[in-house]
Amino acid sequence: MDTLGDRLQYARKKSGYTQNTLAETIGVSRGVIFNLEKNKTIPQTIVINAICRTLDINSDWLVNGVGEMENTESGASQSDKILKELYEFVKDLSEDEQLYLLDTAKALKQRLSRNTSL
Repeated sequence: MDTLGDRLQYARKKSGYTQNTLAETIGVSRGVIFNLEKNKTIPQTIVINAICRTLDINSDWLVNGVGEMENTESGASQSDKILKELYEFVKDLSEDEQLYLLDTAKALKQRLSRNTSL
């Protein structure tokens, strides 16, 4: 298994998914999965993250062939997983967009704390 495509196909089949069912589960077209397995496209981070989450596999293994296939983060708390996903989403935004989201989160936290103290 020298390529991302080889590893993806192996993990997908081992987990019992067809190209169609994996594509439907992560919200992409079957062609995206087909092209990844044939090494015709460079995968987007969001697609890799969705595949790894769905198949419960290690992204370093999928992308680079490094480490074990099985996800070693299965013991991580739900909060850790959410924070990691938030980071992956936010890191590519502009600084202004990041600051806007931070201000929004702070305002939400403040509003929720006011509502619970009533």
